[in-house]
Amino acid sequence: MKLKGKRILVTGGAGFIGSHLVDRLVEEDAEVVAIDNLKDGDLSNLDKSKDRIEFHKVDIRDFEALKKAMDGVEVVFHLAANANVPYSVENPKYDFETNALGTFNVLKLSLDLDVEKVIYASSAAVYGEPVYVPIDERHPLNPISPYGASKLAGERSGFAYYSTYGLKFVAMRIFNTYGERQRRYVMYDFLRKLRENPKRLEVLGTGEQVRDFCYVEDCVEAFILAAEKNVAVGDVFNIAGGNPISIRDLAYLMVKILGLDGKTEVVFTGESWKGDIVNLYADISKIKSKLGFEPKVGLEEGILRLKEWFDEVYLNV
Repeated sequence: MKLKGKRILVTGGAGFIGSHLVDRLVEEDAEVVAIDNLKDGDLSNLDKSKDRIEFHKVDIRDFEALKKAMDGVEVVFHLAANANVPYSVENPKYDFETNALGTFNVLKLSLDLDVEKVIYASSAAVYGEPVYVPIDERHPLNPISPYGASKLAGERSGFAYYSTYGLKFVAMRIFNTYGERQRRYVMYDFLRKLRENPKRLEVLGTGEQVRDFCYVEDCVEAFILAAEKNVAVGDVFNIAGGNPISIRDLAYLMVKILGLDGKTEVVFTGESWKGDIVNLYADISKIKSKLGFEPKVGLEEGILRLKEWFDEVYLNV
């Protein structure tokens, strides 16, 4: 499927990954409609493309508002969600209504409006604590947080709509994505803390947690491939960088990249938040072989790009 000229909806389009996807689709000469409830998304994320897209402030829980925004849409990239695990623990009702019921609304309307394909942003949280690593797509699904459960509910619904109604559906299980416009999570938190106090970096947990980071441009490329390639339909793919690193090593790497080696004391709290998974890294051989995905931006280069953006944002605050 060629995306050029297609009317494409990006839910969560003002969010971190969603806004980068919007930019890429504009570059592909697609006709882009972006929606976001702006709870976590930020319109400034769309500054690069705002004059070339159609934007609507819509909450995916609102069926009728979503129906209006989806008028004439041919392809849907569904990224709108509560993507915060601790928040899902504190507010499971909002998390379920957004991630599970909101996804139902997207799927039902996609079917009703003859959408050609839906690409769904799932999460590595659907796996829960791994039985083995690296985690491939055949790994048992046993989420341990409300967030992981609600994302899995959306994923299962999508595949049910594919099996029952023939709605073309692809699920992308995102591990840890990072880059410009990410205003939370571990790398941003490290940069913020080191900006405030370069002599001391407090790290949540033991530092033994392992993550598999994928730079946001590479993540977006995976979504584009899933939309373009018919072989992706009815299947699920991990998105990750393929280079796992412990949070301890990440902390010291970032201290080094910032030129603070030997100047910063790194301290670990010993405890993390409920629902945090210790080892979360992916086998990405399937998306490589089936869709031709290949991460291009290495971890150090990606961190430098994130730091450059962070410095610009910090100076403008």
